[in-house]
Amino acid sequence: MALKLKDTFYISHGSPTLSIDESIQARKFLQSWKKDVYQEKPKSILIISGHWDTTVPTVNVIQTTNDTIYDFYGFPKPMYQLKYPAPGAPHLAKRVKELLNKSGFNRVNEDKKRGLDHGAWVPLMLMYPEADIPVCQLSVQSNLDGTHHYNIGKALAPLKDEGVLIIGSGSAVHNLRALDFSAGEEATPWALEFDNWLKDALLDGRYEDVNHYEQKAPHARKAHPHPDHFFPLHVAIGAAGENSKAKLIHSSIEVGTLSYASYQFTSDSS
Repeated sequence: MALKLKDTFYISHGSPTLSIDESIQARKFLQSWKKDVYQEKPKSILIISGHWDTTVPTVNVIQTTNDTIYDFYGFPKPMYQLKYPAPGAPHLAKRVKELLNKSGFNRVNEDKKRGLDHGAWVPLMLMYPEADIPVCQLSVQSNLDGTHHYNIGKALAPLKDEGVLIIGSGSAVHNLRALDFSAGEEATPWALEFDNWLKDALLDGRYEDVNHYEQKAPHARKAHPHPDHFFPLHVAIGAAGENSKAKLIHSSIEVGTLSYASYQFTSDSS
């Protein structure tokens, strides 16, 4: 019988230095993934990263091994030597396209060359270091809204019954111009307020409020001047199902405003 999964996830991947910096709390959380968070080994992984932003939904259809994309600049040299050679998941990519088409997303593009950006490979390297699970990546459309991404997730919900782990990867608060390197472990008040609003909304199941966060959340535009790192959350919520239960599985804020809050969504359907 095919492995059926009940959970989807939103992981805040924060800074690319998560890949090497042992002092980042979220690093330990992701390293403990298989032991403490999610023991089930998925058949394949669909990851939606805030670092792949396209005008229409696009999947990477990789027949061999995913390339490791170093889409960050001016960081320590060892980071550019890391590799995450996960196999591509071409069958999953075609299935994603098929499900989206069936749900009325008429145009879904295929990219046959693009590997995994750091929003995908950095957390996956910590969660599944063996790189032995096939991975497909799906883009976000920052020109659209939360509801669009929630509906993408809804369309992809059947993948859970096929053993596919769906992970949105972004950051719960993401304003790179507002980072405060002198803050230590103190969170800036507005960032904490948004982070707490999001936690309360998710844990209360107020997913519609999260879909319309621009109108509902405090400091929404400041927390996400560009929504690319937030929309992977909406895909994860949609894929879990409207009666799913949210659980906060990690919470920390670095450099004043960068939230690593991460969530698990569990479907209550049998």
